[in-house]
Amino acid sequence: MEQSEIDLALDQVRAALEAGKIDAAIAALATLHPADRAEAFADLPRDDQNEILPRLNTEATADLLEELEDEEAAEVAAHLSPETLADVLDEMDPDDAADVLGDLSPAQAASALAQMEDAAEVIPLLAHADDTAGGLMTSEFFALRRQMTTQMAIDFLRHQHPATETPYYLYVVDRFNVLIGIVGLRDLIAADPQATIESIMKRDVTAVVVGTDQEEVARLMSHYDLAAIPVVDAEGKLVGVINYDDIVDVMEEEATEDMYRLANLPGDEETFGSVFGSVKRRLPWLIINLGTAFLAAWVVSLFENTIAKVAVLAALQSIVAGQSGNSATQTLTVIVRGVALGEVELKDAWRAMLREAGLGILNGAAIGLIVGLGAWIWRGRPALGFIIAAAMIGDMIAGGIAGALVPLTLKAFKLDPALASAVIVTTVTDCVGFGLFLGLATLFLPYLQ
Repeated sequence: MEQSEIDLALDQVRAALEAGKIDAAIAALATLHPADRAEAFADLPRDDQNEILPRLNTEATADLLEELEDEEAAEVAAHLSPETLADVLDEMDPDDAADVLGDLSPAQAASALAQMEDAAEVIPLLAHADDTAGGLMTSEFFALRRQMTTQMAIDFLRHQHPATETPYYLYVVDRFNVLIGIVGLRDLIAADPQATIESIMKRDVTAVVVGTDQEEVARLMSHYDLAAIPVVDAEGKLVGVINYDDIVDVMEEEATEDMYRLANLPGDEETFGSVFGSVKRRLPWLIINLGTAFLAAWVVSLFENTIAKVAVLAALQSIVAGQSGNSATQTLTVIVRGVALGEVELKDAWRAMLREAGLGILNGAAIGLIVGLGAWIWRGRPALGFIIAAAMIGDMIAGGIAGALVPLTLKAFKLDPALASAVIVTTVTDCVGFGLFLGLATLFLPYLQ
């Protein structure tokens, strides 16, 4: 739905609330898609939300909690009575209900669970961390037995009335509930009615264990183009299924996290969040960056006499470090993405560094030639053009190597490659750039005066 339609509905909701017409406000929200309805609801002031919430029926409240962001859903749930919250959670998918319960206080969660009818489906999911396969999976799935005929399986599915989000394929388990195969709905329908499930199933099943990190789950589903992936325990027993809609959220979350960490920001930074909270998150990294800036300044201070004799060097040195920093950031982005998607591993370190060093030579030569000619024409000193071009090439090679080596080294030490790579790589390009440029200027000082 277009944002303008959401804004129009939101204006109608606000007008109805100002007029004291709560039912009209709810009717305006009801015209929106559940995801848009949640977005519009979240944009309302807390007082307006508290007026609407008690008037929503159980199904509407459940839809709202499923679509809201985790923190917003927890805040809404906290305003519901334990009895109402229990009814709402029973209406939700088990995995979504577990997410809401996991964000509530232990007392609230325990009170709601005690009054839920379907608590037995939700409780096992609470044992798993949110960012693992177990935390993402739903316990609502259909499993077939290999001795069943295809007609028996079809009759079983008709009786169960699968939800619309049920995946295209079904899983097959043995009498111990161990995952042994997979059957596509099309194969099931096209097969002989008396054929057994075992005769038409595929035994090669891509599955994940409950403790698998959500990023690895997303990579597997993307790599194999899966609409869903089964989750098994340590013994291979089928315990849940992760559907595509859950993994899309993970991909967005992981992409956002990596993007933020490349800028040394935590993944929970919000655009209009608390100013004090943002300062608390950002200031430590700014202080670290300040330390690296002092290191670069110290390198420059080693060449004070050279700069005093040729003042133009002070103006040109930032060009070398700046361009090399931009080039290194390009390398860093490509490598961090490759590591996150499993395309680049530790064994690829030398190949990645050689490739990026080659790119540094080519890009450095091109940019260095342009800057060198500009400096020559500007100041009328050929040596100045040569120095800045040579320093540009050298620093871009260093930046390319650092941009490949640093994230892979962090990965080797079990650290997030996106977290500190930018700080380290920027320090390398600044120090090497200033050192090369001013060092060459010192060496060729007689030709610059």
